[in-house]
Amino acid sequence: MIAFEYTTLQHLWWLIVAVVGSLFLFLTFVQGGQSLLWQVAKTETEKNLVINSLGRKWELAFTTLVLFGGALFASFPKFYATSFGGAYWVWMLILFSFIIQAVSYEFRNKPWNIFGSSVYEFFLFINGVFGILLIGAAVGTLYTGANFTLDANNFVTWTHPYRGLEAVLSLSLASVFNLSLGLFLVFNARTLGAMYLVSNIELGHAPEMAGRLREACRLNCLISLPFLFIIVGSLLFMRGYGIVDDQGTIESVSFKFLHNLIANPWLILLLVGGIGLLLVGAWKTTIVGQTRGIWFSGPGTVFIGLTVFLLPALNRTAFYPSLADPQASLTIYNASSSPYTLTVMTYVAMGVPFVLAYIGYVWWLMDSKKMTIEDTEDRSSY
Repeated sequence: MIAFEYTTLQHLWWLIVAVVGSLFLFLTFVQGGQSLLWQVAKTETEKNLVINSLGRKWELAFTTLVLFGGALFASFPKFYATSFGGAYWVWMLILFSFIIQAVSYEFRNKPWNIFGSSVYEFFLFINGVFGILLIGAAVGTLYTGANFTLDANNFVTWTHPYRGLEAVLSLSLASVFNLSLGLFLVFNARTLGAMYLVSNIELGHAPEMAGRLREACRLNCLISLPFLFIIVGSLLFMRGYGIVDDQGTIESVSFKFLHNLIANPWLILLLVGGIGLLLVGAWKTTIVGQTRGIWFSGPGTVFIGLTVFLLPALNRTAFYPSLADPQASLTIYNASSSPYTLTVMTYVAMGVPFVLAYIGYVWWLMDSKKMTIEDTEDRSSY
């Protein structure tokens, strides 16, 4: 059995969590497509094409989100307990938005649907916009911090009555950053959603919708860019919290994330490459008129996500700062599971590539044939 250094395991598992989280950000094209439904689909046939296309993938996106939470729980339980146990209002609203998503796909087109399809389409819109916005704001607190304290027994006390919703509702620069991250994810998901629908639907059956999808891709990509620039600009000047001595003292540090980028220049390459791929995908979809733009913008989103998740944890940085008590801030060193647990999980994780290969194969089978009107006539369709 290979012996791993404890710090190596801690960094490895934060990387694994970051990869899963970044893959989920790519899969939010499902939520983005849902939020575009009323904009791009004007007839019942077009709506059925959109929803049935997205319906092939919504469970994969939801499963990836659950896997992300499970990986956090197993590898960094103190963070899971602190955030999910303290900021429970924001997480409950996120969970609720995904519950109504599942219900909508199940009941929208069923004969005993007493509410009508529009109600469930509205639920899909809620999940596509507000669910992703709140997820982005929650991720933003990895940089801006949260209002909690921990006692000697790691009991969490949340010091703000909004229980996590202050990340978007308080009047502060931190909220501007959190909202910018959330809004970028919303409009980027809508961009990806338009790209995916262009690639997955046989648009010869709906030529007018093809034009609306390409225009939605262009418009949402342009709207997302200012929020991305706010995020990147903020990271260059933002203060962060880091370990400043060998005793583990955590203090506020000026230009902390800029220092992290300089110390890890490969993150700069990830970020710049991700932005470049996003723009290439949008260009191919809207200007060139191709149908495979998502296979550029999708990896671009993953690269940007990796930068967002890795930057606040590397270089002895507190990835979940406490605004109430800096010494209670969480780092990958004080928030992780035991060496034994991380070691066992590492050996189990060696089987993940086979799972990913199976998912890729199933994805290829589902998308080998484009969605047509005939596919929506099945009684079991969404």
